[in-house]
Amino acid sequence: MKRAVPGNARPKRIIAATKKRTLSWDNWSAVLVLIPSLLALGIFVYGFIVWTGYVSLTNWNSYIPNFQWAGFRNYLAVFQTFRFQSDIRNIIVFTVLFIFGCLALGLFLAVLIDQKIRWESLFRSIFIFPMAISFVATGVIWSWLLNPQTGVNLILQSLGDTHPPQWFLSTVFVPSLSVGLIQAGIPLALVAVSIAAVWQMSGFAMAIYLGGLRAIPEEMKEAARIDGAGPWRLFWTIIFPQLKSSTITAVIILSAASLKVFGLIYAMTGPGQDFTTDMPTLNMFQTTFQGSQFADGAAIATLLFLIMAAFSIPYLLTVLRKEEEA
Repeated sequence: MKRAVPGNARPKRIIAATKKRTLSWDNWSAVLVLIPSLLALGIFVYGFIVWTGYVSLTNWNSYIPNFQWAGFRNYLAVFQTFRFQSDIRNIIVFTVLFIFGCLALGLFLAVLIDQKIRWESLFRSIFIFPMAISFVATGVIWSWLLNPQTGVNLILQSLGDTHPPQWFLSTVFVPSLSVGLIQAGIPLALVAVSIAAVWQMSGFAMAIYLGGLRAIPEEMKEAARIDGAGPWRLFWTIIFPQLKSSTITAVIILSAASLKVFGLIYAMTGPGQDFTTDMPTLNMFQTTFQGSQFADGAAIATLLFLIMAAFSIPYLLTVLRKEEEA
C-alpha cells in the first residue's frame, strides 16, 4: 500500500529539483564563458613556457631550426660566458639597490602623508604618478638628466665641480674585486640606473606602506604615547613591526619587477661598456632576436622564469593561505 504524500511535499521537491537544474546551468554557463580565456592562457602563456623550456634543450642556435637533443649543454655554455656572469652580478646589485631604495623612500613618503597633511590627495597623486610612465620613457628622461655633458652635471659644474660624475657611463667598481672572469664590486653605472628605477617605483612602496599605516589601530598608538613613548620609540617599537606584512608584499613584488627590468636598461644605457649595466632580459633579447641563438636565449629565459617563480610562488601561497583563514 502506497504511503500518502503530504500536499506540500510535492511542491518542495519540484522547487529543489528546479534549483539543482538552475545551479547546474549556472555552473556550466560559467565554464563555457571561461573556456576561451582558459584556452588562450594555456596556449599563449603556459604553452609557450613549455615550448621555451624544450627549445633550451635543443641545438637550435641558427636561423635554421635544429631540434636535435642537447640536454643541459646550453645552460652550461651560458653560465660560462663573461656576459652572463656579469648579468648575475648586475641583477643582484640592481635588485638590492632597487628594493632598499624603494622601501626607504616609500616608507618615508608614507609616514609624511600619514601625518594628515594638507592636500594629501594631491601629494599622493604626485608621488604615484611616475608609475604611470613606461620604463622606456623613464630611461629616456633619466639618460638626459644623468648625461655627463648635460642635465645634472651642468648644475654641478656651475657650483664649481670640475670633475662631475660620469653616472651611467662610469666604468668604476666599488670595491674592485676580481672573481673569475668579472669584477665583483658594485658598478657605479648601475647606481645611476637604480636611481631612475627607484624614482619610478617608490610610489608603489609608498602606497603599500600607507595602507599598512592606516590599518594600525589608533588606540595602540595612543596607549604607547600614554606610556611615555616618544615619536622615534613609537615608530620603531609599535608602528614599524606592524608593517611586516606590507614590507614582505612590497619586497616580493619589487623583486619580480627588478628581475624583469628591460625597457629602462634598453632605453637608458644598453649593455654598457664591459656589460656594466647589462641584464639577463637584455641578454636574452639580443641573444635570441639579434644573434639568432634561439636555444641559448631560451636557456636564459628559462632561468629567469625559475628565479621569478622562486620569488612569486611563496607570495601567492601566503595570499591564498590568508584568504582561507579569513
